Amino acid sequence: MNQKFTEKEVSPLSSMEEWEDDLLKRYPDPDESVKTKEEYRNYVDSERVDTVREFYRLNHTYQTYDFVKEKRADFLKFDKREMSLWEAVDFLNTLVDDSDPDTSLDQLQHLLQTSEAIRADGHPDWFVLTGFMHDMGKVLCLFGEPQWAVVGDTFPVGCQHSDKIVYPEFFAANPDSTDERYNTKYGIYEPNCGLDNVRMSWGHDEYLYQMMKDYLPEPALYMIRYHSFYSQHRENAYSHLMTEHDHKMFEWVNKFNPYDLYSKVPVPPDAKALRPYYEDLVAKYLPSTLKF
Repeated sequence: MNQKFTEKEVSPLSSMEEWEDDLLKRYPDPDESVKTKEEYRNYVDSERVDTVREFYRLNHTYQTYDFVKEKRADFLKFDKREMSLWEAVDFLNTLVDDSDPDTSLDQLQHLLQTSEAIRADGHPDWFVLTGFMHDMGKVLCLFGEPQWAVVGDTFPVGCQHSDKIVYPEFFAANPDSTDERYNTKYGIYEPNCGLDNVRMSWGHDEYLYQMMKDYLPEPALYMIRYHSFYSQHRENAYSHLMTEHDHKMFEWVNKFNPYDLYSKVPVPPDAKALRPYYEDLVAKYLPSTLKF
């Protein structure tokens, strides 16, 4: 896919956190009774809706089976850069967007909010590590990838797009929707073939999963790979492709999801004080450097 995109098509959102704000509006915290929608972000609501709609228009138009195949062939060579996890965190911190009116927290503090909430609830250390690094795949943006190929709700490609996916009307412009190989319920797949045999739309989830699959326990890998697959873990739209084992593993995805969505409050964690704990945790599970 050699198509050139304009700057606005590469970055339709004013910041990537706009996608997460939209998630909070779609899936509000059932236990949250204090924070109102006006408190999340001081954008004009219609402007925010317009940018999110444009983001999903681009995502749903261009995330085809062939696009995913191309991105996997490119990025899963892991030949862009080699660095330690801490160098990757520093690299990710360059994503901080001054146009974001809601928070001054950098990416490290966002990651720590998630992982510290998990740790406070007494979960295993690999679960804490998963919370700490689950968004590390967003470094794709720093390799020149457009926002809609890094974040956003993920979904299977190679089969019919569910109407449970956000803004499903935009799939009408996706070439796969008129390709008879891909536009039926099962498409190229078999009933209950298992998610490991299903290609997902390209983004930070799949990229990080492929990087981590030799290092973390299986529940952690499901959390990383499918935490943005909202049409399944919130809407049950693709159960016909899943095995019994997938459903069992999605219990872990469902445990992780509230920490991902609802632990982000504008109180900065003390990153300096927490650093030794996370250095030991990272060293326990991961090699000294990773290939990105």
